[in-house]
Amino acid sequence: MKNKKIIILSGKDKSTNIIYHSLKSDFTIEKVIIEKHVPLVRFFKRRIKSLGFFKVIGQLLFLTLIVPFLKKTSKKKIEIIKKKYNLNTNFIENSKVVNFSSINSIETIKILKNHNPNVVVINGTRIISEKILNCTSAKFINTHAGITPLYRGLHGGYWALVDNNKKRCGVTVHLVDPGIDTGNILEQGLITPSRDDNFITYPLLQLAIGLPLLKKVINGIFNNKLEIKPYPEGISKFWSHPTLWEYLFFRIHLKIK
Repeated sequence: MKNKKIIILSGKDKSTNIIYHSLKSDFTIEKVIIEKHVPLVRFFKRRIKSLGFFKVIGQLLFLTLIVPFLKKTSKKKIEIIKKKYNLNTNFIENSKVVNFSSINSIETIKILKNHNPNVVVINGTRIISEKILNCTSAKFINTHAGITPLYRGLHGGYWALVDNNKKRCGVTVHLVDPGIDTGNILEQGLITPSRDDNFITYPLLQLAIGLPLLKKVINGIFNNKLEIKPYPEGISKFWSHPTLWEYLFFRIHLKIK
């Protein structure tokens, strides 16, 4: 597969390092384009417009109070998962990395046209614009931490557990279109969290299960054997972060951490 080329478009997150190191042993990674985080003020202004002030304040409290606590208390579990699934979070070689303010910049188009990849792997970016999707014949694919289209958006595994829907607690590899996690399904897999897993470790488990599926999809694209899977039954819904009070309620009453 060394004659087939991949470019990764990503946010600045350790999951990007994991994906890169997992793929590079089997495929040629031309470049990893990493965009800067959206400024928090702009991010929360958009949230308030779509979700309302009260809910966004609750989400902000969750992110500033609960998430740091969970990260601190989950360090041992995270290392166990990384070791079990051989997840490598080491830095990506500087020669492979390009940093842009936005993944939707003209510079991204230039790199895609210059390298002419067969596959573009998306991870943790803002919504990809149509001008990016249409500038190359490459297939754009994403590994989403949720079973689409039921659990689009953020933290699909967590929300499936809150719904008592364990058969939909998993990960999806899908084609990327201009929507949010609405592209055709290529592969899906389920996770089985243990009692000591939580909001922080669910996505890591989903990524671990998703990587072999991602490789399978890439091989299918390279061999012209891409298979579109049917959508699971259920109502499509977009999910976001829980508020502080939602998280505490679900943790106390449903034992979902």
